[in-house]
This record gives sequence, structure tokens and C-alpha cells, in this order.
Amino acid sequence: MGALTSLIDPAAVLVADTSAVINLNASGCALDIIRALPNRIVVVNVVLGELDTGRSRGRRDADLLNDLLAADVVATTTLGARGEQVFEQLVVGPAALTLDDGEAATIAYAVEHGGIPIIDERKATRIYAEQFQGQALACTVDLFMHEAVTRAIEREKLAQGVINALQLARMRVLPHHVEWVVDLIGSEQALLCASLPRAARSKVFDAP
Repeated sequence: MGALTSLIDPAAVLVADTSAVINLNASGCALDIIRALPNRIVVVNVVLGELDTGRSRGRRDADLLNDLLAADVVATTTLGARGEQVFEQLVVGPAALTLDDGEAATIAYAVEHGGIPIIDERKATRIYAEQFQGQALACTVDLFMHEAVTRAIEREKLAQGVINALQLARMRVLPHHVEWVVDLIGSEQALLCASLPRAARSKVFDAP
């Protein structure tokens, strides 16, 4: 089936949230994926700070991101005046209407520069859609299923990368991406990926 991805503008800057970085790191093929993409990828310095806090829990995501920075395939950035205003708008207020700093900074930079935020959390995608209607939004699966990535990385390697992200990072998969993911990794592996929607795993399990 075709890749139903929102990443159709090769000139758009992709702004990766903390969850997207963690998912890519878990895949084991982040460097290959990013090199295949035509878009430039940036990470706001607030996300770097969030990843750094994981060191105390034995997480290596900050180190793995530093490897990508050293390879010059990802760049770090900061918010400007407009971005700071959007950031404050997203972090100040009732808990149900606000986001954590990494998600807020990612969205703020994307809004400020006309980029595409790569975010996976349900609350963040909802708030973004409500407050910035009509602006492009993507998630980690969109990176895996990008046409340039599926051309550059052999299917078996890409499938293992998706499995790793699902099992090690519990990558979220949106409903319209489930069929593509299951087709790629196979029904047996899908059963082992708890982060896939329960309904999708039930359908796989019940299939003849």
C-alpha cells in the first residue's frame, strides 16, 4: 500500500520532539533514516535538556542524539521572540490545556519558522490541531514511511527498526498508520508490540 504521510514538502524543516528522538534512537537505524530524508531536521535546545535528564535513569538518548549532531545530520536550535511567545502560551494555564516544555518548544519553533513538528503524544497533537489549525503536523511513523526512506532502506532492515521503536520505545501509532505498520512488520511481530492499538492487535490475533 502507499505511504499515507503528511511529509510532502521536501523544503520544510522538521522539528523533532523528545519522543521522536527516542523512537528514532530505539530503531537502531536513525542515521540511515535521517540521511535518506530530503528535509532538514532540527531539535530545540529544550529537548536536549529533557534527554539529559534521562542519564540519571541509565538512558542513552542524549548520547545517541549527540552522535547524530556530530554526524551533522541534525542541528540544534533555539526559540526567537515569536517562538518564546508561543511557548509561553503552551505552558502557562490549566494542566489540560498545556504541554510539557519539550513539546511546547518543538511546536513553538515550528510555528515561528513554518516548520513541521514531529510529535507523538495524543494531548500534544490535539492541542496543536486546535490552536494552529491548517498547519502541517507529523509523527515518528511518518519518518519511517516516507517514500525516500522506504527507497533507501531495505524492507527487512526498516521493519526491524519499526519493531525496535515499538518494543523498546513504545512508539505510538496513529489509526491511519496501523495498516502500513502491520503490513511492514508482519502479524506475528505486531502481536508482540504492546504500543500498537489494542483493536489492531486483536484483529491480527483473530485473523485466520
